[in-house]
Amino acid sequence: MTNQAPQRRARGRPRLPPDDSRNTTVQALDRGLTLLGKLTRKSNMALTELALSAGMPPSTAHRMLTTLQKHGFAEFNQATQEWAIGLEAFRVGNAYLNRTNLVEAARISMRNLTEETGETTNLAIADNGDVVFVSQVETHEPIRAFFHPGTRGHMHASGIGKALLANLPRYEVEKILQVKGCPEFTPKTLVSPAALFADLEQTRARGWSFDDEERYLGMRCVAAAIYNSFGEAIAGISVSGPTVRFPDNSIAEIGPTVRRAADEITRVMGGNV
Repeated sequence: MTNQAPQRRARGRPRLPPDDSRNTTVQALDRGLTLLGKLTRKSNMALTELALSAGMPPSTAHRMLTTLQKHGFAEFNQATQEWAIGLEAFRVGNAYLNRTNLVEAARISMRNLTEETGETTNLAIADNGDVVFVSQVETHEPIRAFFHPGTRGHMHASGIGKALLANLPRYEVEKILQVKGCPEFTPKTLVSPAALFADLEQTRARGWSFDDEERYLGMRCVAAAIYNSFGEAIAGISVSGPTVRFPDNSIAEIGPTVRRAADEITRVMGGNV
């Protein structure tokens, strides 16, 4: 029998384990989230304590923690040599809490608004320059607007989008337009910044926005912003439907009705108008 020398592995490449942990990116994420979870359960922890509780070597735990620190999810106290949860973790958790509370807080007002107007009521937030629909109460009318939760749209061609833009400083709106532009969806879409800013000025003055077939021909929408405890617009509520059921002479009545519903949700959430 011939003796064969064992094959040598390339240096610098560890032997891969025979399981599902081949994807090291997911494994690293899993370890990082494990450490983050440990930090949420105790205010301050030393590296060795964290590593032991997470079941990983201190050197590995340190690399994970410094990465979390880089993104603001963990903080390190030089004086005590202890790790703690970072501000960014609070922001992420608070965003989830706000969204969850928002949908729950808005539900009754949305149902009431649909009963009062006879039209579909929508709830949406802003995300990375888009308007994102998170909840809806549908009308029983055969022709109606429908948006699945998670549906995204351009803010300049949306009632809620314009209600939220009207609450932003001009330079922030300009930054959004630089990225998203003002694409034309119908002949009535506001495709120039000048026209949009004029519309936003009207929205601020009356307290509600008006989408006049700017996204879909034959569909109109009236919306108003919802505010948090700092007076910041965090979401919007709207009623939408066919133009034939939104004649010009009824818009002036629908606007204040939607504004009252938005103010009611703001108060339920402990916000300030």
